[in-house]
Amino acid sequence: MGTKRLIWIVAALLAVIVALLWWRRERTDYVNLPPTASGPWVAFGDSLTEGYGASSGHDYPTLLGQRLGVSIVNMGRSGDTTAGGLKRLEELARLHPRVVLLCLGGNDGLNREPGTQTFANLAAMIDRIHQEGSFVVLIGIRSVSLRDRNEKYFKKLARDKRVLYVPDMLKGLAFKPVYMSDAIHPNEEGYRRIAERLEKVLKPLLPELINQAASSGAAN
Repeated sequence: MGTKRLIWIVAALLAVIVALLWWRRERTDYVNLPPTASGPWVAFGDSLTEGYGASSGHDYPTLLGQRLGVSIVNMGRSGDTTAGGLKRLEELARLHPRVVLLCLGGNDGLNREPGTQTFANLAAMIDRIHQEGSFVVLIGIRSVSLRDRNEKYFKKLARDKRVLYVPDMLKGLAFKPVYMSDAIHPNEEGYRRIAERLEKVLKPLLPELINQAASSGAAN
C-alpha cells in the first residue's frame, strides 16, 4: 500500500470519527433527553397545531402520533399568540408532558407584535416546560415578510435553550394549493407532509423519548 493512499485512508477515518463525535454531541446535548417527566406527549400551539383547514383526525399531532406509535394530546388553539400560550402554560405543565411540540408565533406576526416580545415569551415557555422534565421540540414559523426574519431568532433560541429545532413549519408547502387550504393553513395533505417531516427528525430519538418515560412511569 502506497504512503499517499495510507494517508488518505487515515484522514478519511479521522474525518468519520470527528463527524460521529460531533453528531453524538449535537444529538445528546438537549435539555431533558431522555425526559424525566412521565406524562403524555403534547402539541402546544395555535391553529396550525389544532388542524384548521383539515377534517377531524388529520391534524399533524394525530398523524405524527400514528406514525410514531404514541398518543399526542392536541393543545392547539386557533388564533393563539405567544402571550396566549403563556396564559395557558400551567394547564400544560399540570400534564407533566414527557415531550412538548411547541409551535407558536405566527399570530404574533400577523398582529404585528414586537419580535423581541414574541421570542421572550417563547423562551419563558421553554424554561417552564423544562422545569417539568419535558423534552421540547421547537417548531419554527416563517415571518410574514418576503425575507424570513424569524429564522435566525428561532435558531438562536433553540441553541440557547438546547432544544430540538425544526425550522419553518410550512417549508415546501406555502403558496402551493395542493398542500394548502388557504393562504396560511395546510390541508390534509399538507398536515400529512408536516407529520412526515417531524417523524424523520424524531424517530432517531424515539427510544430515549419513550423508554425513559416508560420506566419513570413504572417507577411511579
